[in-house]
Formats: sequence, C-alpha cells, structure tokens
Amino acid sequence: MIDFAAIESARDNLRGQVQNTPFTLSRTLSDILQAEVWLKFENLQFTASFKERDALNRMLTLTPQERANGVIAVSAGNHAQGVAYHAQRMKVPAVIVMLRFTPTVKVANTMRFGAEVVMAGDTFDDAKAHGFELARARGLTMIHPYDDEAVIAGQGTIGIEMLQAQPDLDAIVIAIGGGGLISGVATAAKAIKPDIEIIGVQTERFPSMYAAVRGLTMDSGNYTIAEGIAVKSPGTLTQAIVSRLVVNCQ
Repeated sequence: MIDFAAIESARDNLRGQVQNTPFTLSRTLSDILQAEVWLKFENLQFTASFKERDALNRMLTLTPQERANGVIAVSAGNHAQGVAYHAQRMKVPAVIVMLRFTPTVKVANTMRFGAEVVMAGDTFDDAKAHGFELARARGLTMIHPYDDEAVIAGQGTIGIEMLQAQPDLDAIVIAIGGGGLISGVATAAKAIKPDIEIIGVQTERFPSMYAAVRGLTMDSGNYTIAEGIAVKSPGTLTQAIVSRLVVNCQ
C-alpha cells in the first residue's frame, strides 16, 4: 500500500520537471458557497493537466530495457498527453490508445508529442482491454492512468503543495474517475493533517467508485461530456485507499 514516504519521494523526483501550480482563492465561488474556496490550477501544467505528474513519476521507474522497448498508455486524453510528452523528453517510444470519442484537440496534441495513437473503444474499459492486448503483443510497458503505486504517488504531490500553501484547509474536493488522484491526495493530506475531510465527486453516469465502496451494482452510461472520468470500474489499489480514507464519496 502506498504511503506518504512514496509521495515525498515523488515530489523530489518531479522537482524542476513539473509546475508547482498556483493555489488561488476563488472570490466568485467563495461568494456563492459562503465559504473560502481555493482552486488548484493544474491546467497550467505544460499539457494542461495534473496527469503529467503521475506519468513522469512512473516512467522514471522504467528499466533501460523497458525504455528501449517503449511504453503504452490508455487514456481519454489528459493521461495520453502526459505520457506522450514525457516519453518524447525521455526519448522513449510511446503508443497511446484513446477512446473513439476523445476530443480532436487532445488527439492532435498527443500526436504532436510524437506518440503513435490508436483509437479504440467507447469507454475507458474497452480501450484498456485493447491496450493490454497491444502491450502483450508488442512487449510494451503499460503506464496505467490510476491503478499503480508510482502513478498514485505522483498524483499525491498535489496534496503536499495544497497544504503547504494553505495549512488551514478543512476539506479537499476531488473528481473521481479511476481514483488515482483522490487516492494520492488523500494519502498525502491525511498524513499531513489527519482531521482534513476528503470529498470525492463522480458524474452520475459513471458512479463506479461510489458504487464500489458501498458494495452496490450500478449501471454506467455510454457517454458523458466529462470523458476524462468515464470509468466503469475503479482500480483495485484506488478502491482500497478510497474506502479507507474518503468518508464522503458522492
């Protein structure tokens, strides 16, 4: 199970290679909700997403042979760009499997970083199955978008930055797809401030984590404009962490 030491190590690994993004008070949301609402601007990373953090932290663990063979990732867009960008920087061949309805701009940006893009599946789970087939057939290392300890640790560095900037935070609200981000941030935040509340939020069409932690079976939809969190099945690692650290998963 991932611990705070792994996230601190990830922070050291990523220093100087990703941005410590601004954490800014939103006056508009604070007025609406009558509470202090702070926003972490991960859209200011080079590929406009926090996914850069986990992609790089995982790729730094590759052996020389794995680097030579190349990597593969499955993504609705943001993880794809993070893997493709850092693979280009590290001179590692990359194959990216993207969902068929992935926004064109995300596909174009991924290709711009030199990755080979394969379009497959209408859901993440469909694309993931195709990605693992390609990985086996071509000897590629899978860079999982959420169910991997190095990935979760990379994402957890956000929690360290948030509490360094605002030690008095009462709660952190995090969107859930497969659960990597909330698992990493919850692990970091709870280690630093045990009484902080971690709140997870999912789209109603893809309530996989909400259902999993309650032992429920709930159908997922076929499409959502929130394609980045359209995940039908949460990760094994992430579900265990969310069950342990996240009391409020909606």
